[in-house]
Amino acid sequence: MRVCVQSKAAMTVPRTFAVDTPADAQRAAELRRVKLLATLVLAATFAIFIAARALLPIHPAFGFVAAFAEAATIGGLADWYAVVALFRRPLGLPIPHTAIIQSNQHRIADKLGEFIEQHFLEAAPVEAKLRQIDFGAFIADWLRDRKRSEDLARFALRLLPEAVAATENSGLMTFVSRRITAQLMSIDLAPLAAGTLRTFVKEGRHQGLLDDIMRAVHQSLTQAETMAMIREKIRDELPTLLKLYRADRFLVNKIVASATAFFEEVRNDPKHPFRDEFDRMVLTFVDRLGSDPAYAERIQGLKRDLLARPELSSLARHIWENARSFFERSASGETQVLEQYLVRMFVTAGEALAADAEMRAEINQGLVAVLRSVVAEQKSGVSTFISDQVKSWDMGQLIALIEINIGRDLQYIRFNGSLIGGLAGLVLYTLEYLLRLV
Repeated sequence: MRVCVQSKAAMTVPRTFAVDTPADAQRAAELRRVKLLATLVLAATFAIFIAARALLPIHPAFGFVAAFAEAATIGGLADWYAVVALFRRPLGLPIPHTAIIQSNQHRIADKLGEFIEQHFLEAAPVEAKLRQIDFGAFIADWLRDRKRSEDLARFALRLLPEAVAATENSGLMTFVSRRITAQLMSIDLAPLAAGTLRTFVKEGRHQGLLDDIMRAVHQSLTQAETMAMIREKIRDELPTLLKLYRADRFLVNKIVASATAFFEEVRNDPKHPFRDEFDRMVLTFVDRLGSDPAYAERIQGLKRDLLARPELSSLARHIWENARSFFERSASGETQVLEQYLVRMFVTAGEALAADAEMRAEINQGLVAVLRSVVAEQKSGVSTFISDQVKSWDMGQLIALIEINIGRDLQYIRFNGSLIGGLAGLVLYTLEYLLRLV
């Protein structure tokens, strides 16, 4: 993530500031009133100075008045010049070192960005401030609010159709499909199947399979169609003499009876020797499955044939189309199933997070680490961004905004200048007068 710095093309258009709010209008009126008052004070001190100088021959006391008024006038003019020179050129004259803020706009911008980078975005204060924030509790409280969870669910659902369309148009589905197929092809099923069967045998579940097989064979043997088929096979193999005595029927009945008795005996005796033989047979097969390359190749061939089947691709497309249709209906509000599920999920997650202090602590720690790293990586970009923004400002309007907000206080410097200057002039005149007397 990078901080977006305003382009040079954008910087050519000065950024303007609104100064037309009711509060600004009130402050502007107050500023004009104070400016007028300060100007009247300056005019008054000048008038008093002229009058006192004219009356000086009448009485020496007017000399003190004239000294005070003269110095007050000079102090007021000096401070007027200082206040005006801070923002603009006094009387519009190109006097050096005036319009200080406008003349140093770029330097102020660079220093401001540098100051913020060095003093506000240092790792220690940033981390200390971040650790004061309980992000986990905020997330938990936010999610537990059902109204907010509903809004979040609706927002997520509105994005779903666009996300699905973007997925289809970007070729992501083809990429994912190929990756899944490649991953499936890379899986060696033989050891996996061998391990599964070994666990199956270890748990004794294969014996239940044996019982089911024998039950199925028994049912098949006792069916009339099966017995008739076996009898025909036996008749084809018997000599003609034995056929005359219907030996085939006798043999079929004996075979079925013997098989039935054997099946019942195995099924009713958990320790029957045939079960041990079945164990050995299955384990031998499992061992060969896990180690015999021929078995592995057969399984790989079956897997390739299965993945290449067009029915599988058709099934995947059908599932995706159904999912897309469901997402679209959920986004349009036609069905509320997904929205309700998402709301329940968000609320449940919020409640679980609120009850899990350890999880909240982990979230806080993780977010602090991430945000600290982001600030550390981007603070120079933030500095540049601030500097560029300040450089793009319309300084005329900015100065008007500054004057409206702090100009009233600056005007009182003029009052102070007149008062301090007048007192200083009075003290100096008094010292001069005393020295003349000596």
